Amino acid sequence: MDVMLILALALLLAWPLGAYMTGIFSGQKHWSDKVFGPVENGIFKILGVKASEGMNWKSYGIAFLISNLVLGVIAFLLLMFQHLLPMNPDGIGPLSWDLALHTAVSFLTNTNQQHYSGQAQLSYLSQGFVIVTLQFVTPAMGLAVCLAVLRGLMGGRNAKDAAEGEERDLGNYYQDTVRAVLRLMLPLAAVVALLLASQGVPSTYQASPTVPVVEQGQSLTEQKIPLGPVAAMVAIKQLGTNGGGWYGPNSSNPLENPTPVANAIETIALVLIPIAIVFMAGGLLRQRGFARMSLAVMGFLSLFCVGAAIYSEQQPNAAFSGLAEQAGNMEGKEVRFGTDLSALWATLTTQTSNGSVNAMHDSLNPVAGLVTRSGMLINAIWGGIGCGFVNFIVYVWIAVFIAGLMIGRTPEIFGRKLEKTEISWLGVLLVLPSAVILTFTAITVAIPAITGNSNPGLHGIAQVFYEYTSAFANNGSGFEGLGDNTPWWNISCVIVLLLGRYLPLVIPLLIAGLLAKKRQIPVSNGTLPLHNLTFGVTLVTVILILNFLSFLPSMVLGPIGEALELTSIAGDLK
Repeated sequence: MDVMLILALALLLAWPLGAYMTGIFSGQKHWSDKVFGPVENGIFKILGVKASEGMNWKSYGIAFLISNLVLGVIAFLLLMFQHLLPMNPDGIGPLSWDLALHTAVSFLTNTNQQHYSGQAQLSYLSQGFVIVTLQFVTPAMGLAVCLAVLRGLMGGRNAKDAAEGEERDLGNYYQDTVRAVLRLMLPLAAVVALLLASQGVPSTYQASPTVPVVEQGQSLTEQKIPLGPVAAMVAIKQLGTNGGGWYGPNSSNPLENPTPVANAIETIALVLIPIAIVFMAGGLLRQRGFARMSLAVMGFLSLFCVGAAIYSEQQPNAAFSGLAEQAGNMEGKEVRFGTDLSALWATLTTQTSNGSVNAMHDSLNPVAGLVTRSGMLINAIWGGIGCGFVNFIVYVWIAVFIAGLMIGRTPEIFGRKLEKTEISWLGVLLVLPSAVILTFTAITVAIPAITGNSNPGLHGIAQVFYEYTSAFANNGSGFEGLGDNTPWWNISCVIVLLLGRYLPLVIPLLIAGLLAKKRQIPVSNGTLPLHNLTFGVTLVTVILILNFLSFLPSMVLGPIGEALELTSIAGDLK
């Protein structure tokens, strides 16, 4: 019942939010202009940019990459020298260069993969200025690229005035990013932060207090309780599909997620904006049927995965078979949340490239672990802010191409043909995940003495595969039994983080720019409809088959093999 209520509330809240997002990004006058317009104009003057000037796909992509480079360098330097900077009342020292690099790139790519423990290794300046700032800006950057891709699908903003083959206006990157931060992220985060603070999540800049322990007579007589502006960070952590928590245990920590109400708020925030983007896309494209089809496909896959994960975690842990009666797999879970809400969170956080946790994924039963990995590999069931719907559009392009071949027509989407150049780039996107994830997994497993793989057997393979999948999918969650704060893990994950963030955003932007320049073909009886059940089933089939073919062997060596192994152990114990 709690699971269905949370999902229903998320859908109901996303609908009006999607309409609001359509209004602020449509280019038309909107009531929010009076509230945020003067602030935005001041920011544009400081940045020295002309927000009214349109950009083609090349200039839009260059602006995206350069702004990321500048932010990344600043974040790296601040993390390296945090011990010399203010707002460090607990006297926390600097990060090592490889950990600082990984942390900066991880948050720059909206991944928030943490190889550090936040409350122990980052100052208030690093947490509040570096981490939280990137958690606001980087999802806004992903949303900006998504907006440019959507405009490209409709021929750009100057479609009526431009000639065929002429570069099209896909919007202004700086205007889209600033609007996403000011008009969307900040107001939502303020509301969620207040709600979380009302539930007892800390919100202070005071130094961590020291308190006596409850049980006296032990060698430990006092304990330092790490505090800080936690509510504000957790709010954007959830809303921005970021995932990097204030505390090392993330939202399984009772200070970060203290009550069932707080847990429900944080779970809804996981999927709120990603679902709203589907409604927004329908409004901007003026294709409500396409939005309904997209919502149905994502919803079907999401609910199937949620159901499988919940069923899996309701089963006893096979390793304890015969030792005690179990109501479910409670290993690595908070008793106050139980199996169902933990499985729901684990599924949604990997479907949305969020990566935050309220239970330890390393302790999930193998089937639930398989579900979490599948969500990251597909990376288009809701997905991250902006990048998730861009990935979904990539699957749509591929499904349109396959369906076009099946009916003997040149594939087209919204009246524009997908031809050799676009299909070639789609091929790169198809090969990229398996090439990157499987290559680094193989190297790490093959030479554990160098790479530092900390677990043997099938579970060790599953941990390594999960870590690189999480990095590539901009997710950030992990199997926390892995000793990942080493030069190998930090540097190799940086490479995977960069490849998994920028190529899957820039290549679709390129394809959208190419499509925008083409002549729009009028709708006819031979046009492939993208809003009906047939295309929805085709799309689901394409998504599943592509990922099944790419990653089945690695799944057999990981969670599937582990499930069979545990079943065998349980049988022996009985």
